[in-house]
Amino acid sequence: MRNCFVSLTGTATTVPSTSQCEGKILQSEDFRRFAFKELKRATMNFWPDGLLSDGHFGSVHKGWVNEATFAPASWGTGMPITVKKLNQGSVQGHMEWLVGASQYQSIPIHSSLQFCIYAEVKYLGQLSHPNLVKLLGYCNEDRSQCLLVYEFLPQGSLENHLFRRGLHFQPLSWHLRMKVALGAAKGLAFLHSGNVPVIQHEFNTSNVLLDSSYNAKLSDFGLARMEPMDDLSTDVHAAPEYVDTGHLTMKSDVYSFGVVLLEILAGRPALDKNRPSIEHNLVEWARQYLTSERRISHIMDAQLGGQYSLACAHKAATLVLQCISVHPRDRPGMEQVVAALEQLQDTNETGASGQSDVRLGMEQVVAVLGQQLQDDKETVASGQQKVSGGGGGACGFFRMCGGGRQ
Repeated sequence: MRNCFVSLTGTATTVPSTSQCEGKILQSEDFRRFAFKELKRATMNFWPDGLLSDGHFGSVHKGWVNEATFAPASWGTGMPITVKKLNQGSVQGHMEWLVGASQYQSIPIHSSLQFCIYAEVKYLGQLSHPNLVKLLGYCNEDRSQCLLVYEFLPQGSLENHLFRRGLHFQPLSWHLRMKVALGAAKGLAFLHSGNVPVIQHEFNTSNVLLDSSYNAKLSDFGLARMEPMDDLSTDVHAAPEYVDTGHLTMKSDVYSFGVVLLEILAGRPALDKNRPSIEHNLVEWARQYLTSERRISHIMDAQLGGQYSLACAHKAATLVLQCISVHPRDRPGMEQVVAALEQLQDTNETGASGQSDVRLGMEQVVAVLGQQLQDDKETVASGQQKVSGGGGGACGFFRMCGGGRQ
């Protein structure tokens, strides 16, 4: 079934909303048409060392341009860019899906790709929001070449920070995870809010990119997102109704966002066959733990080291459950998701200031107890009588935490 992804003929107008206060739909597109030779120079002829990723849709390369003129620059100088070089077959398949095979076939063959690409890129080039990756330009000189040029995000994808930790990717703190979740939600809410809404389509951690300050920006919406859709049954981010019918709605994106938020909490991918079979599908396994604040710790990422409020984690888990409701009508809209995450972030900031729920990780607990026990030994050795009162010694520590007897 064909999906209404972005209307190629609709009129784009703004709709007042929380997310649109931060973004806008421009009256005209704000991008440049690059010559293919310019992008070859900017990427050093698509230098293998500058290859960022390679997939069904094509390849992604890093390049450099002059920040003022966008002219190609020497490698490592000027402004870094991301160049997506799309496969011809992927472009044609996407366009047939976008406008319908019969309508696509009716367009003269010499102009079909150019017409469809320009129509969609023109619309996407009008979208401006701090939580969307900025489209800087495109190139479609002939039917065999289609390239999209975006701003470069230095911290890479959320996927890498959650699942590919190591020398280059350190575990994200609770505060940063909630910051990223809120930014991604604002980006989706903006895409959904226009009179011609854009549906992200298969939203996941790989298309949430992070800038140098860990601000989240959505990528791969529209023409840049062209994965094969032959078998949706294996896509654990896809909403059930999308798997069943192939029909996309804004509530499909909400479901996918819920899965990503669960991945952010758990620090594990939605599908992980390296785990015991009962835990392969994160959504199915985690549901039993999401309803109870007492049990939520079972699914939380151990890399957080306990540095989060259980109350806040439970609120985030409740939001996950709402987003992954089986029936689309039971899911919130993205504006509601944004409001919930903003409230959660306010709670986090209050807690961080020391005026709300603060949890100590086990390493800190052990360190505090060890120091206090050492102090007790030194006190006894010196022959001094220590008064056990409002918090001295290990017993005082447990009373402070509510674990001692009165």
